[in-house]
Order: sequence, then C-alpha cells, then structure tokens
Amino acid sequence: MNKKQENLMIFAWIVAFIATLGSLYFSEIRGYVPCEMCWYQRIFMYPMVIVLLIGVVIKDVKVAYYSTALSFIGLLVSGYHFSIQKLEALQDSAPTCGQVSCTGSYINWFGFVTIPLLAGTAFLMILITSIIIWKSMKEDS
Repeated sequence: MNKKQENLMIFAWIVAFIATLGSLYFSEIRGYVPCEMCWYQRIFMYPMVIVLLIGVVIKDVKVAYYSTALSFIGLLVSGYHFSIQKLEALQDSAPTCGQVSCTGSYINWFGFVTIPLLAGTAFLMILITSIIIWKSMKEDS
C-alpha cells in the first residue's frame, strides 16, 4: 500500500465513521426511530467502519473491493429511499415500513436534505474513493 492509497482509505474510513456516528446520533440522542429503509442503509454502512479500519491497520488495500460493493448497494438503497421521500409519484407505491413510514422525513434542511440524502452522500464519497483506490492498484501492478 502506498501513501496515496493509505490516505484514501483513511478518508473513506472517516466518512463511514462520521456517517455511523450521525445515524447513532439521530436515533439514540435525538430519539428518531429509524424506518426499515434506514436500517438497510445502516446494514451497509456500519460494517465499512470495521472493514476499512482493518484495511488501514494491516495495510491491505484490497478491502477497497468490499467497500466498493457495500457502498454501491448502500447508494442504491439511499437513492431509492430519498426518491420515495421526495417524489410524490413514488410515495403511493412505496412499501409499508413498519412503525415508522419510509416516506416521512425527520429532517428536511433547505427543503431537500434528508437523512437518506446524507447517507447517500456518504456512500457516494466512499464509492468514489474506493474506485480511485482500485485504479491506483491497477497502476501499481
């Protein structure tokens, strides 16, 4: 692992760590009960904190394969969740989510920033970083 790859992995880890802390802040401190789609997003974000940290510690750049897969799927879930929150055409066909509706928004900063958008942004940042790591791995070999 070269210094560029290490810095990129540390950046991806920081993004995953902040996203995890943010989701825990919203649920445990603010008391927002996560909907079912939020739980799916957490399923893809939380392991990245551990996987990326292990990759940084043991200097294994190949964990970018795992972070790419997790962040891509998480981005798809976040994108769908954001869409059913913001697009009225999709709200009627949205799945029923248990005790909290997936179409509701606890936050709506500036009229468009919701929790799924925040999660999607984090997933996108990790995905782009992971792809850059992949490219640098190919250049090294």
